[in-house]
This record gives sequence, C-alpha cells and structure tokens, in this order.
Amino acid sequence: MTIRENYEIAKKEYEKWGINVDEVLEQLKNVPISIHCWQGDDVAGFEVNKGELSGGIDVTGNYPGKATTPQELRADLEKALSLIPGKHRVNLHAIYAETNGEVVERDQLEPKHFENWVKWAKDQGLGLDFNPTLFSHEKAADGLTLSHPDEQIREFWINHCIASRKIGEYFGKELGTASLTNIWIPDGYKDVPSDRLTPRQRLKESLDKIFEEEINEDYNLDAVESKLFGIGSESYVVGSHEFYLGYALKNNKLCLLDTGHFHPTETVSNKISSMLLYSDKLALHVSRPVRWDSDHVVTLDDELHEIGLEIVRNNALDKVMIGLDFFDASINRIAAWTIGTRNMIKSLLYAMLVPNEHLKQLQEDGNFTERLALIEEFKTYPFGAIWDYYCKKMDVPVKETWLEEVKQYEQDVLAKRYSVLA
Repeated sequence: MTIRENYEIAKKEYEKWGINVDEVLEQLKNVPISIHCWQGDDVAGFEVNKGELSGGIDVTGNYPGKATTPQELRADLEKALSLIPGKHRVNLHAIYAETNGEVVERDQLEPKHFENWVKWAKDQGLGLDFNPTLFSHEKAADGLTLSHPDEQIREFWINHCIASRKIGEYFGKELGTASLTNIWIPDGYKDVPSDRLTPRQRLKESLDKIFEEEINEDYNLDAVESKLFGIGSESYVVGSHEFYLGYALKNNKLCLLDTGHFHPTETVSNKISSMLLYSDKLALHVSRPVRWDSDHVVTLDDELHEIGLEIVRNNALDKVMIGLDFFDASINRIAAWTIGTRNMIKSLLYAMLVPNEHLKQLQEDGNFTERLALIEEFKTYPFGAIWDYYCKKMDVPVKETWLEEVKQYEQDVLAKRYSVLA
C-alpha cells in the first residue's frame, strides 16, 4: 500500500477517539524546534583566538568532516533542515560571531558580527536564538565568571551578557520573531565549599546589572539555565535550579530546564506542569544524559515521550520554547541533528495522537484500570503511518531514506573537507 493509503487507514483508528489527524498535522508544522548550531563543529566556534573547550564541556569522537568555517556550518545546517519536517529555528552561541579576522573580545561583540547569520536566516525563513558564551576563555579558566570574586572579571562577563542581549534583540527585530537569549554559566567548585551564599549573592548582583537595560520582549526573551553539577564543579554549582527558579519568578525571566542538568533520578517532564502554574512561558534544552550530563543525541525514549505528552496535554505548545542541546563527534554530525530533531518532533506528534482529555477524565474518575490499559494500547497504535505521511506532506524523506542523502552529502561535501585537512 502507498503512504497515503496507510495514512487513511491509520487515521480512522485515531478518529474513533475523536482525534482529527489532519488538524493535528497542521498544528504540528507550526511548532518550531530551536536547533543548536554547535553539534556541527563540536562547540569550537569561530573566534580568532580560540580557547580550549572548557566549562565542564567535553566532546568525544573524531568523525571526519566537521564544519570549520561559518559557510560550512550553515551549509551543513541547511542539509539537516532539508531532512527535518517543519519550519524551525537555529540557536547560536556568541563564539559563532564573524569578525573578518579581527580579534574582538566577547564584551565588545555587536550585531554586525552576526549579519551573515541574519541574512542566511532570512533566506531560509528561520528564527534565531542566542547564548552568551561564558566558557572556553582565559577569564573563565578557574571555573568562575559572573560569580567571580574579582570584580573586573565579573564586569567583563556582565558586559558580554549585555552585548548578547542586544544581539538577541537585533535578531528579533530583523527576523520578526523574538529571540531567546539564554544565560548559562559554569561557575562552581570541585570540592565542598566553605561558603555557598557569597558566590550566589555575586551572581544575583551580576544578573541584576545584566537585566538593568530593558529590552522589548517583542524582540528578545531572557532565560537563565541551571545545572546540578559539572566536570570541575562536582560538589557545588552557583547557579542551581533553586537559585534560577527563584530569580526567574521574581524578575519575570524564563527559567530554562536542560534535561541533562538534574540528578539522574529527576525528570524534567515532571517539572513542566509545576513550572507552568507560575510562569507564562518556560524553555527547554532537550538532551539525553547517559549516567551524567553527557549530551547524547536525543532518542525517542521514555523521557522524551513524557516531555511531549506534558507539553501537549497541558496545551502548552505556545508556552514551552523547545530547544536542543547535544553534541556527538563519534557519528556523522548532520545525521545527529536529523535523528535528534526528528525524534523531538515525533514525541510531540505522538502526544497529539493520544486521547488526552479522555485519559484525564479517567484519572479524575478514579478509573485507573482503563487509564493504564488505554495508555499501553496507544503505544502500538499506527503512529508510524501518520509520521510517514507527515514527512511526505512536508517534502522531506520518509523513514530511513534520509540516511542515503546524508551518505551522499558526506561523499560529495564532507569527504573533501577532511581530504584537504589530511
């Protein structure tokens, strides 16, 4: 049978539960995922004076063909985007500025250093998000930035974050869609600290200075991101979840939850409904931790299913800003983008094809037997036929056929890069 025929049969199965599949697909295509640029070059960036990767971040593997120029990175992103259904966003870090060979310190970055990214985003019909880069720099070498005891170092990073917010505002104005500018810092201590409060006081003061300048939220949205621990900050992280949750609520900022930044037994999916009770919006960095915050490529695992369900059944598709954050240099980087992003979209589609209101009512009625039975039965409903049709409708490869395009791109483009380097 054809993809369309399979779709029509599958659609009838869902329609029995009052699910309008055609409407679901129309809704899904308008849900953007913010795809992180740093998967394409192993978080290297394009600074003239590149620092060694630091801040508790490690990229393992040496798969050939990584992007080494902005042009290569944008070309690779274009290829990945051509394999992913829907219209999405690209998330940049400050180290992806283009300065034409000039050394520009991070506190001096300006919108002009991202003009090529904006022109490209306009051509591609994409929104852009942004992150100040508070790692891989000599002024972050001891693992402290916005909470540093040295006032001059703090001031440097404060000014960098202010500059980053202005760049985010520039993105929003130029592209007609607000940019999410997210602050994450590596600050913490390897061993148990003798004073947890003072660094957090300094971080709070630094954030207050960063946000003193009001920027129109039509163009830029501010977010802060927590972490439980990192390499070199195993015992104490200044910007903990409790710190940033309190700061975000008090100062009307978005709290960004990274799925790898919590204790191994914690789940971000379980936090979403609580957060939405007190915040109009929240942001996600979806990753896949393996024993720790290892930023593996996102797979369609139980937690990703639950994240999709929590967003959809709480009518929060317009309240949760979904971004990705993983990097794997052991496999083809374009394939990594494609696998991870398609899986994120699959989790949303799956959640939209569940009779969520009926299941909620079963819980309210105390009918836990039927609730569990239906949840389990829907796991084997013909979701795949709906997904295949959606991909065909959005003019991207169906099933695993996208992999052939990646292999061809590797042969035609990536192989030439590493043959030149060799």
